[in-house]
Amino acid sequence: MNKVISIALIVAGAILLWFGYQESQSLASEASEMVTNQPTDNAMWFMIGGAVAAVIGLFGLFRGK
Repeated sequence: MNKVISIALIVAGAILLWFGYQESQSLASEASEMVTNQPTDNAMWFMIGGAVAAVIGLFGLFRGK
C-alpha cells in the first residue's frame, strides 16, 4: 500500500474518531444514553469507522515493501 494512502487513512480515521467523540458528547446523545444506556448509532459508527481506517492505515504504513 502506498505510504500516502496509509497516511490519508490514518488522518481520516483520526477525524472520524473525533467526530464520534463529539457526537457522543452531544446533548441528544447524552439524553438518549440516559434512557437506553447505549450511545447513539451515529456515534458508534463514527468510532468504529475511525478505528478501522486508522488500523488499516497503520498496517499499511508499517508493513512497507
